[in-house]
Amino acid sequence: MRRRILLAFEAAERETDPAKVHEWLTFVIVGGGPTGVELAGALAEIAHHTLRDNFRNIDPRTAQIHVLEGADRLLLAYPPDLSAKAARALQRLGVTVRTGTLVTEITADAVTVKTKGSGERLAARTVLWAAGVQASPLGRALALAAGAEADRGGRVVVARDCSVPGHPEIFVIGDLAHFNDAAGKPLPGVAPVAMQQGRYVAKLIETRLRGQSVPPFAYKDRGSMATIGRNAAVADLGWVRFGGYLAWLAWLFIHLIYLVEFENRLLVLLQWGWNYFTRNRAARLITGASPLPLSK
Repeated sequence: MRRRILLAFEAAERETDPAKVHEWLTFVIVGGGPTGVELAGALAEIAHHTLRDNFRNIDPRTAQIHVLEGADRLLLAYPPDLSAKAARALQRLGVTVRTGTLVTEITADAVTVKTKGSGERLAARTVLWAAGVQASPLGRALALAAGAEADRGGRVVVARDCSVPGHPEIFVIGDLAHFNDAAGKPLPGVAPVAMQQGRYVAKLIETRLRGQSVPPFAYKDRGSMATIGRNAAVADLGWVRFGGYLAWLAWLFIHLIYLVEFENRLLVLLQWGWNYFTRNRAARLITGASPLPLSK
């Protein structure tokens, strides 16, 4: 993803046709969930600050970033007030937020969308998909071999103890597992779910070896957070909801304390501090064969 983004700016720098420069400097993010929102904020900061003085022929700050969401607001899993705060934060970064917009076609140089029944073509060379993920092929292979069910995304539908139905000796957790909560809704594919399931299965195996049993897995939702950009985030902790700079600090602190070992926390803190004060990102290497026509 980083390679495609950096190559888009390089292609725009070499292009002489204003229309094609516009295409290269237009980025479309499909999906307004946490991934799409965080990606849009990061991309806006790269265009407006990190790459600002890196080119002779183009100004990266003229890049257009569109976030397309089919629902009527961003961050649908969050309360409406936090969704509105996230949208305003993105707009302050220069991101165009379009809700109620469905993508009907994606080609090499454009995205066709439908908004309120009317179609529109957005000229763009870089489209980033944030509207859902596909599980590892291992999921479908395991479901087929074990006679289990896989959902549309390729995740294995597991029992209440995270085991494959009919195979109590096989456990599937994290992003590869489709686990329905008490309300019948699948748990999200986020790190807290995987961490809690990992601890649960470890305890279950240990108690089984002692001839004992444990109750079914129950996920404890301690809240959700999404960072939007520099000094901007939203947090829904259940008992309190807030956004802005305080939520951004909370996001940083929580991510740091979940890192293993003090050395890792210190290293990440120093890297974040450097990026924050310098507005710089050190990793700009473009590796591998270029999929873009950079030369005429």
